[in-house]
Amino acid sequence: MNRAVRRLVVAAAALIVVVGTAAAASAAAVSADARHFGYHKVREGLPTGIRHFSVTSTDIRAGRPIPPRFWGCTDPGVSPALAWSGAPAGVRSYAITVFDSDAPTGSGFWHWVAWDIPAGTTSLPTGATLPPGAVNGTNDGGGTGYTGPCPPTGDVTHHYRFTVAALDVPSLQLPPDTHAAVVGFSIGQHVIASASLTATARQ
Repeated sequence: MNRAVRRLVVAAAALIVVVGTAAAASAAAVSADARHFGYHKVREGLPTGIRHFSVTSTDIRAGRPIPPRFWGCTDPGVSPALAWSGAPAGVRSYAITVFDSDAPTGSGFWHWVAWDIPAGTTSLPTGATLPPGAVNGTNDGGGTGYTGPCPPTGDVTHHYRFTVAALDVPSLQLPPDTHAAVVGFSIGQHVIASASLTATARQ
């Protein structure tokens, strides 16, 4: 084998190694993507520039894991206590949502949508029964009212955003079986201020 041919063979072998390495890396990336599909930023649905007030809970803490009693793997779970203050004048009703933007659905997961909560309400106790006139909507699990976290085993940490929205109408005029995403959109059309608390869950 002359020198030119030998160089050509060596170059070809090197190219095969490079291509093989790249293919392996690509396959690994695809595998990783398959394990973590659907994770992308999901829009909150509330407009920017609105005012913010405060919401707290004696049951859950911002940025901390949600205690097991509020999970929903074997039953809907118990809704945590919420209390809010500082909403602006002009509030005519409130809506409450719990949304998991990390759910591997491509569109997040609505754990609770409730609306037409009277303007004079400033708190809900643990395992709340809503005040008269308020509506517990259908969550993405198909149940009515609150259903707690139950992220897939081994999945990434999920973030559950509890939001209280102050609205400029006394009623959204929506039936209880309205899809949660539609309720979220309607809230966004009437919200004048909001308060949020985000807690986590992972198993």
